[in-house]
Amino acid sequence: MNKGISLRRIWLLAMVGLTLGLQGCALPTRLPAVPPQLTGHAEIPGMPDVRFVAGGDMTEFRKIAFRGIQHEREWRAQQGETGPLPPAFFLAISGGGDDGAFGAGLLNGWTAAGTRPEFKLVTGISTGALIAPFAFLGPKYDATLREIFTTTSPKDVLELRGKLAALFDDALADNRPLGRSIRKYVNEGLLREIAAEYAKGRFLAIGTVDLDARRGIIWDMGRIASYGGPKALDLFVKIMVASAAIPGAFPPTLIDVEADGKPYQEMHVDGGTMSQVFVYPVSVHLKEESEAAGFARERKLYVIRNARLDPEWAQVERRTMSIAQRAISSLIYSQGLGDLYRIYATAHRDGVDFNLAFIPPTFNAPHREEFDTGYMRKLYDVGYAMAAKGFPWVKAPPGFRGGAGCWQRNGSRGVEEQRVKPPARR
Repeated sequence: MNKGISLRRIWLLAMVGLTLGLQGCALPTRLPAVPPQLTGHAEIPGMPDVRFVAGGDMTEFRKIAFRGIQHEREWRAQQGETGPLPPAFFLAISGGGDDGAFGAGLLNGWTAAGTRPEFKLVTGISTGALIAPFAFLGPKYDATLREIFTTTSPKDVLELRGKLAALFDDALADNRPLGRSIRKYVNEGLLREIAAEYAKGRFLAIGTVDLDARRGIIWDMGRIASYGGPKALDLFVKIMVASAAIPGAFPPTLIDVEADGKPYQEMHVDGGTMSQVFVYPVSVHLKEESEAAGFARERKLYVIRNARLDPEWAQVERRTMSIAQRAISSLIYSQGLGDLYRIYATAHRDGVDFNLAFIPPTFNAPHREEFDTGYMRKLYDVGYAMAAKGFPWVKAPPGFRGGAGCWQRNGSRGVEEQRVKPPARR
């Protein structure tokens, strides 16, 4: 959730503590982190095979993917369905803080347009992790998405800690209100619904970052849901909270694991620390590997980037925090574009039809604070209206120069669409 309490406030509170020179305050404690030689062996007690390392050994990912195909085939056989596999639709939802209202509105407007498909795979990171479970379950949860992203206010997300929290605690604010808000909607009934869809071969994945090991973790949320019970529910909610836990602003989520029979704790934070949006690992050649395994199908990918993609101009004050804040926001902007370029190139390689939506440059509503309800409602309405009219999905990331192409402005909807000739195959 890349937008949160301002860096200026974190920095100022830390400086207050340093100026006072206070020492000896008790710091938060935890179980030992998993030793580096055991990170590849750490498992959730009682729930093995519920995650894999992004960019690591893809053996586990391939096992998860082929298990899903087997589930899908078994379910289709039970329904009496024969013949080739139907088209698979993928949905990737990015981070963006309260800009997630755009994605929520877009999904609901897509339902209103009557063209929203059922997704084979849904991924979410940061604020996208708060949308993903409801997007995965389909239009039945449109009202829930609307409620979350048009009525949430700061008190539903965080509680500010004392002035010395930045120095002597693990975060400036407490995100327990966010956990309570999630539990209003995520219960054992919802997990049973997700588990039922998982049994059909559908996937729901959420990304976090293991801060100790400095590695991205992709969680197979459908498999977690399939375990059922309070323990699975608790882990499910923890992962959603962790994926939106901005380091420094919100406390990390400690997740209990075991390695070689010993207990440890992993420290998980905002998945946006390493990636703004993800689909599947680039090292997996989806088309090639699936055809080698004996099945082929049409695939379409939809990416919702909960951010503007035009470089927003601003006159930066000649002050330390103004410069730092602008630099960090520029880093996030560039990281988001880089993620889109990587996803586009991977999709083109694997024959996956790429489609992108993002906040239009024409949207400029006042943004007075993080989780500004008025701002979120306006942004939700923009996303809804764009999709309800029949959204012109962009076929390549802005600025992509993969081949001869040009920008065209769609005046009727006030968005830009790029028509690009795909790169020539080598």
